[in-house]
Amino acid sequence: MPPAPAKGDSEKQRLLNEVEEQVGKCRRCGLRQGCTNVVFGEGNPDAQIVFVGEAPGEEEDRQGRPFVGRAGELLTKQINAMGVQRSDIYIANVCKCRPPGNRAPLADEVEPCREHLLLQLRIIRPKVIITLGNPATHALLNTTVGITRLRGQWQKMPDTDPDLAGIKVMPTFHPAYLLRAYTEDNRRKVWSDLQEVMKEVGLKR
Repeated sequence: MPPAPAKGDSEKQRLLNEVEEQVGKCRRCGLRQGCTNVVFGEGNPDAQIVFVGEAPGEEEDRQGRPFVGRAGELLTKQINAMGVQRSDIYIANVCKCRPPGNRAPLADEVEPCREHLLLQLRIIRPKVIITLGNPATHALLNTTVGITRLRGQWQKMPDTDPDLAGIKVMPTFHPAYLLRAYTEDNRRKVWSDLQEVMKEVGLKR
């Protein structure tokens, strides 16, 4: 796994650093009390593509970085297959603190962190957001439709947030799901979704 990218001096990075400092002080839910590290996010503040997952797992909590466990290894392979590096894109989670036992975050845990995530996205202003799994997709699209129905179909950020309205969203399966149900069909589905994103941002493979 590559080392965490150094924090840059760009205006976007400065603003992200300020949000990260705010997140470190957040006590709006009980997750901060039980986690080791806040996992804010990392990558290129000028990224065209942002990957959004659910919440940190055990290894992420230990290192304070997103997607560095087994699911992160698979995500890194997927990113590399797109012809880019982790340092070229941005990776974050809806929740910044690990839920106990890696359980799914509760609604009152998602909402405060969702606001932090929206601040990150407003600063980065990516061309495409890739939501990984149900929690991330539901949180950003304000929907209850399942990922199996939404994956592979372009969506847009809701008009309720004028700063993000219209940004294209590609829902796809979370890499942790692929590890649990790694079939050729599921692998092809995710690769097809990523290829659509590649076309949208002008990546060629």
